[in-house]
Amino acid sequence: MRFLENALSSRSRRVLFALGGLALAGGAGLLAAGIYFFVLSDDSSSLNEDAEVVDLSKDAVDLGIRPPTPVELAPTPAPAPPLGDAGYQMVIDKLGVNAPVSTFGLDEKLVPKVPYTATDVAWYDFSARPGTGGNAVFAGHVIWSGPAVFYDLDKLEKGDEVRLQGYDGTQVVYKVSDVFQVDTDDPESLKVMWDTTKDVITIITCSGKFFETGDPILGGDYTHRLVVRGELVSVDHPAAARPSPAAAEVSPSRYRISP
Repeated sequence: MRFLENALSSRSRRVLFALGGLALAGGAGLLAAGIYFFVLSDDSSSLNEDAEVVDLSKDAVDLGIRPPTPVELAPTPAPAPPLGDAGYQMVIDKLGVNAPVSTFGLDEKLVPKVPYTATDVAWYDFSARPGTGGNAVFAGHVIWSGPAVFYDLDKLEKGDEVRLQGYDGTQVVYKVSDVFQVDTDDPESLKVMWDTTKDVITIITCSGKFFETGDPILGGDYTHRLVVRGELVSVDHPAAARPSPAAAEVSPSRYRISP
C-alpha cells in the first residue's frame, strides 16, 4: 500500500488515481480511487446521498493510517490469512448481500480492475488480506443494467455486521465503524485505501449525483464515492479446524477480538 501514498507525490500517477474520469479500454468502468462506475443507461438520479461527505485533509474520519516504517526496521510479518487461498463470500445480512469475492489488481496503467458482473465483489491484492492486521479493500458496482451488489450499501449503520465467509466454514467478522462519502475531485480520498494500524475492511462504491460526460462508453459518472469502514470483531473457524485448547490459550487474540 506504500506505493498508493507515493502516488500522491507524482503528478502523472495522481491523474491516474484521481477519483473520476478514466475508463478501461474494452468497456469496463472503474469505481472509487480509480475505480469507476459502468453506465449502461441514461440515469440522472442520485445515489447514497444520506451519508456525510467528509474532507479527509482535515482528518474528519480517523482512518487509523499506519505511519511509514523506517528503512532500518523490518516490517512486522503479517499473520497467516484465516481464509487461506480458498474462495469466500461477502455476506451482509441487513442488505441481503451474499456475493462471491474475486481477486483483482492493477492494469498496465496502474488502474484497479473491476468485476464484469453486477453481483461480484472485488478484493484488491494491493491491500491487506482479510484478518491479517491491515486494511482489506473491496469494491463493487452500485448499478449494472439495474441495481447491483452495493445498491443499498448506504443503508449500513455503525454496528452493522459484514462477514467474509469461507467455503470451509471460516468466518471473518467486521462491525461497521464509519459510513461516509468522499468527493471524486479530492486527491485525499486515496487515504481510504492506505494501510492501517488495525484490522479493518473498506468497501467502496459510487454515490452522489449522476452527470453526463459524453463518453461513448461510460456515458457519465457520479460525483462521490461511498465508503464503508468496519473493524474486525472475530475470526471464527469451523470446529474441525480449531486449534487445541492449549494453542488457543497461547494466542486467544488470533481467534476473537473484543469490539
